[in-house]
Amino acid sequence: MARLAPKAKVLRDGKWCEVDASVLVPGDIISIKLGDIVPADARLLDGDPLKIDQSALTGESLPVTKGPGDGVYSGSTCKQGEIEAVVIATGVHTFFGKAAHLVDSTNQVGHFQKVLTAIGNFCICSIAVGMIVEIIVMYPIQHRPYRPGIDNLLVLLIGGIPIAMPTVLSVTMAIGSHRLSQQGAITKRMTAIEEMAGMDVLCSDKTGTLTLNKLTVDKNLVEVFAKGVDADTVVLMAARASRLENQDAIDAAIVGMLADPKEARAGIQEVHFLPFNPTDKRTALTYIDGEGKMHRVSKGAPEQILNLAHNKSEIERRVHTVIDKFAERGLRSLAVAYQDVSEGRKESPGGPWQFVGLLSLFDPPRHDSAETIQRALNLGVNVKMITGDQLAIGKETGRRLGMGTNMYPSSTLLGHDKDESIVALPIDELIEKADGFAGVFPEHKYEIVKRLQARKHICGMTGDGVNDAPALKKADIGIAVADATDAARSASDIVLTEPGLSVIISAVLTSRAIFQRMKNYTIYAVSITIRIVLGFMLLALIWKFDFPPFMVLIIAILNDGTIMTISKDRVKPSPLPDSWKLSEIFATGIILGGYLAMMTVIFFWAAYETDFFPRVFGVATLEKGAHDDFKKLASAIYLQVSIISQALIFVTRSRSWSFIERPGLLLVGAFFIAQLIATLIAVYANWNFSAIEGIGWGWAGVIWLYNLIFYFPLDLIKFLIRYVLSGRAWDLVIEQRIAFTRKKDFGKEDRELKWAQAQRTLHGLHQPETRFTERSSFNELNQIAEEAKRRAEIARLRELTTLKAHVESVVKLKNLDIETIQQSYTV
Repeated sequence: MARLAPKAKVLRDGKWCEVDASVLVPGDIISIKLGDIVPADARLLDGDPLKIDQSALTGESLPVTKGPGDGVYSGSTCKQGEIEAVVIATGVHTFFGKAAHLVDSTNQVGHFQKVLTAIGNFCICSIAVGMIVEIIVMYPIQHRPYRPGIDNLLVLLIGGIPIAMPTVLSVTMAIGSHRLSQQGAITKRMTAIEEMAGMDVLCSDKTGTLTLNKLTVDKNLVEVFAKGVDADTVVLMAARASRLENQDAIDAAIVGMLADPKEARAGIQEVHFLPFNPTDKRTALTYIDGEGKMHRVSKGAPEQILNLAHNKSEIERRVHTVIDKFAERGLRSLAVAYQDVSEGRKESPGGPWQFVGLLSLFDPPRHDSAETIQRALNLGVNVKMITGDQLAIGKETGRRLGMGTNMYPSSTLLGHDKDESIVALPIDELIEKADGFAGVFPEHKYEIVKRLQARKHICGMTGDGVNDAPALKKADIGIAVADATDAARSASDIVLTEPGLSVIISAVLTSRAIFQRMKNYTIYAVSITIRIVLGFMLLALIWKFDFPPFMVLIIAILNDGTIMTISKDRVKPSPLPDSWKLSEIFATGIILGGYLAMMTVIFFWAAYETDFFPRVFGVATLEKGAHDDFKKLASAIYLQVSIISQALIFVTRSRSWSFIERPGLLLVGAFFIAQLIATLIAVYANWNFSAIEGIGWGWAGVIWLYNLIFYFPLDLIKFLIRYVLSGRAWDLVIEQRIAFTRKKDFGKEDRELKWAQAQRTLHGLHQPETRFTERSSFNELNQIAEEAKRRAEIARLRELTTLKAHVESVVKLKNLDIETIQQSYTV
C-alpha cells in the first residue's frame, strides 16, 4: 500500500529527490509538471504559466491558468506546463484538508426533533398539571376512595399522551418520501422533508445545475470579419478545424452547433490535422475541396490567430474590442482564420491568412432554469448562485436567468476587495442581499451556509462534487444533484435523479404539502390533550364522575387509527416557506381543546342536572337520582367525546371553512367507520367490566345532533385565533377600526409596502426614512398627515407659479397679446 501513496518531487539539501507527499512541510520547494497531482497547497515561483484542473475543489470542469505568485491547491491536477513552487500548507491546513475537517465537524440536531420534544414536553406538562390538581382535590379535600382516584388519573394519562404522534408523523414523512422519489428526489433523511418545507434560501451550484455543463457557441454573438462570409460559415470553418473523434470540450461544442456533425467533413478530403499544443495554441485542418483545390482552416486563441492574419494592423483594434466585450460578459473568445494552399502540398506555408471571425463560448443555462427560479421566488425561496467560476461568467449566467447580477468574488467573504458601495455592509448582511458569489472554494461555501443559518434562514445547498461536501453537510437541506460524486451523495440529505432545479421546486411543493399534514396533526394532538385533561378533570372534580379508563383507551385506539389516514389527506401547500410556529400550535390547541372540554361539561350538566334532553327529544332521562351508577351517562359521554374529538381533525386540516375544503376520501371513510363503531358500542354495549350500559338510538341521535350544532363554531374560533395571532387585530384596535369591514382586500397597503421594501433590499437600495414608529400616537400621526398635505399644497402652488411664468415668457417671446388669449382661455 505504501507504493500507492502520492509522491512529490522536492528540493532537499540542494538535490532533487522523490518523497512521499505526507512528509512535505511548509517551505519545501517542489516541482510541478504535466500530469502531477499537486501534493500540498503551494505558491508558484518563476516560470511559465500552468493549466490547473481544480474540479475537485471548485467543481468547474475547465482548467484555469496559474502564473508566478498564484496559489495552487492540494488535490488539483496539472494539465499543462512545468514550474517550481514553495509549499505553504499541508495536511488538514490545506483547502482540501479543511473541507474534509468541516464535513467531520458538522453535527446538528434537526428542527423536527426539537419540535417533537417541545410538543411532547407541553403535553406531558399539561397532563402533569391536571393529575396534580386531581390528586390535591380528590384525596385531601373530597376524601375519595383510592381506586376510583387512580382510574381518574389513568384517564388523563391514557387519553392525554399523544402516543400515536411519532408513528403518524413518521408514516406521513415515509409516504411523502415515496412521493418525492417518484418526482426524482430520493430522500436519505426523512426529517429533511419538513426542513425543505421551510427552506427560504437555496444556494445553487452553477455548473450542471443552473447550466448544462456543456460549452456552446452563441450564434447571435458571432463576429464576422471577412467579406462574403456569414455567421454559419464561420461556425462551419471552426467545425472543420475540430476533431470529430476524441473531442475535447471546445471541439464538441463547435461540432455540436452543426445540424449534422458529418457536415464538418462533407464535400472535402482531409489531408492533415494539426492538434492543439501549448506552443501554437490552435488547431488546423488542411483539406481539398470538391474542385480539387487545397485550403487550410485554423481555430484557437484569438492572439495566436490574429498574429497569423495578413491584415493584423487593420483589424487588431476591432478584435480586441470584441474580445473585451465578450470578457465583460464572461464569454470565452475563439478565433477562426482561413488560407488557400495553392502549392497543393500539406507542408506548404500557403497564402496569406484571412481572419474570418470570432466565436463566443459559454456554458448556457438550462431551458427551464429561468422559469424555475421565477417559480422559486414566487414560492418565497431566494436562489443564490454559488460558483467556483469567474465573477464575469457568474454575472452573465445570472443576467440570462433573470436572477440578478448582484454578485461578488469570494474575497469579499473575508472582508477583502470590497466595493465602495458595500464597504460599510457587514458580511452577514452582504451574504443575505447578494445574488451569488464567484470563485468560491469549499471553505467559502461552508461559511456562506453557516452565516445564513445564523441569520435564522432555513438554507438549502446543491452540489455535485467533493468540493461541495462540507456545505452539503452543514446546510439544513443538502441536495446532491444528478450524477453527483459519491462524496456529495454521502454528505447530502436528498439525492436528485434528474438534472436541473425544476425537480427541487417540485420537491419543495410536495414537502410543503407533507408539512401541512404534519402541522395539522400536531394542532389536533395538542387540542385533544387539553380537551381530555381539562374535560375529564372538571367532570371528576365537580360531579365526582369516574369515567372508565377502558373507554378512554377505546377512544384513543379509534382516534389514532383514523388519524393515520391523514398521511394521504388532500391539502394545499403553503405559498410561502412554512415552519413550526409553536406559539400558534399551542395557542390554537389550548383554545380549541378548552372549547371541546366545555362542550362535554355542558352536555354532562344538561344530561345529569336537567331534563332538557328528555323534554325536548323524548329520550330516557339520565338525571341525577335515576342512574346513580353513571353507566348510561358514561356511554353518552363516551360517544360525545369520540365524535367531536375525531371531527376536530377536519377543522385543523383546513385553512378556510372545514366543510368547503374537501378532505381525502380515505380520511372521511375512516372517520365514519370509526364513529359507526363508537355509536354501536354506545348503543348496544353492556360491559360490566368497563361500567357502561347501552343508551339506545334515541340518545345516539341526540348526541350526533348536539355535536353537529357545536361543531360549526370551531371554524369561527379557528379564524379568530389566527386573526389575533397575526397581530392585525391589535392594529385594528389601535386604529379604532372593526374586525369586519366592507373594504376589499384588507391590508393591501401593508403588503404593497412590504413588497416595495423587499424590492429595495433586493437591489441594494437604502430604505426611505420614516418619521414615525408603529407605536406613534394618533396626534403625532395626524400632525404628520397635516404636514404632508401642506407640503403637497406648496408643491402644487409652486408648479402653478412656474407654469404661469413659463406661459408669460412664451407670450413675450412670440409677441402675443396675453389679454386676447385670456378672454378665451384660463390658465
